[in-house]
Amino acid sequence: MTMLKLFGIIFFCGLLSPTQEVSSGLSCAISAGAIQKVLSDTMLDNGLLQKHLQGLVVPNIMGDGGLLSSPTSITGLHLVKVWLPKLSVVLLPGIGVQLTITAKLGLSGDCLVGLFSEIIDITVDVNITANIKCKNFESGTVQVIIEDCLCILGAVKIKVLSGLLSLSVNEIVLKQLTATLPTLLCPVVDIVMKLVSIQLMGTFNAVIPVATAGTIHYQLASLPFTSGLFLGLDLDGAVKHVGGSIIPHDSSPSPLPPLLDRLLVLVIRQSFLNAVLALLIQLLPQSVPCSPDAFSSASHLQEAVMTLVPAECSACHGTSPLGITLTLAGNPLILLEENKATVELLVMIQVFVKHLDGPVLNLLLLKADLSLNAHMSITGGRLVLGVSLAGISLSLESSDVGISSISNLKPHCSDLLVETLLPLINGALGMGIPMPNMLGIPLTKADIRILLGLLAIFV
Repeated sequence: MTMLKLFGIIFFCGLLSPTQEVSSGLSCAISAGAIQKVLSDTMLDNGLLQKHLQGLVVPNIMGDGGLLSSPTSITGLHLVKVWLPKLSVVLLPGIGVQLTITAKLGLSGDCLVGLFSEIIDITVDVNITANIKCKNFESGTVQVIIEDCLCILGAVKIKVLSGLLSLSVNEIVLKQLTATLPTLLCPVVDIVMKLVSIQLMGTFNAVIPVATAGTIHYQLASLPFTSGLFLGLDLDGAVKHVGGSIIPHDSSPSPLPPLLDRLLVLVIRQSFLNAVLALLIQLLPQSVPCSPDAFSSASHLQEAVMTLVPAECSACHGTSPLGITLTLAGNPLILLEENKATVELLVMIQVFVKHLDGPVLNLLLLKADLSLNAHMSITGGRLVLGVSLAGISLSLESSDVGISSISNLKPHCSDLLVETLLPLINGALGMGIPMPNMLGIPLTKADIRILLGLLAIFV
């Protein structure tokens, strides 16, 4: 129980500067209930609490017995059992986290009353309350501290085989336990808290590969903060190419959506998504064969272009086949509106003739501004995007043969891009964007909501 308490303390600690705005690439609000469940599950399953309480030894208890009682000594009193503790969490706005652990401890030792020696068993109810804070934020890390730790004893039961302990002995035991147990249990909580803080930091301070394209380095952007309803964390997400260069994204603040009755909400800024898309969508220029056996849309575009070529252009009507090249221009741009996500992409379409004994003749160079509907889902802890063509705007950049009207080419270019380029883009996006592992809470049965400039993942 104490261990669970500690883990929860660490996670909630450091809540010093309350705010409800996202000041970095990502932000997360976690409910008190979710934290309590994570702490309970993690600490009990790992046996961390039991492990650090195993060596608990209580100082010897001595009583002189007075005029009517024999001298009493209880030695070797040590912890033999911890009944399943219970943990509760209260978030203190602007202050931190208050954790309360209740547990029943079983102690055993040797009891000597006068000349009579026997085994003594003691059970004691304990209630440990600690206020946890984080301070000294630096480079994605914080220092976890216990500001206050209060241990109160409840019911105490004492048993010996003979059952011949006097009331004065019971009073001596209770007095000594009241004086010594708090000084023993609070340091255990402090030790466990430090261990758990290391484990917790690892859940949101991590470098995660994005396939072979690069990495995302998640880390705390500032001290955690609390409201009365949730623990808030702002995260930086540094997006890097394989070579180490960082893809920048801005960090202007945005409001957090209400958590309501969910375990957590992970909020991702539009600018961060744009940086990751620039990492994922890196396609080399694509040469598209005009054979009907390969892409029918390419053959149809070729036929439509040839109807626009002036008859006097002899170089255009030779035996050399046409070539088509698709080239991405610039980085993709995602736009998040209420209940709608759109990816804008610029593609250059070149249709040309290359004679064996001559230079490339540029029949057309077209600029295609694509508007793509983006569909999102969470799979295996990754945000997976898929796109479909919503619209295309086509403009003529240049033509070496004097073509000026391209109005009839739009449907053929649309078909070509859907048939050749979109599968490549969806293949790149299908690798997914790895999400930070916030306290190990799995992003299962996630509900994705698209807001203005924000993507919110509710669990």
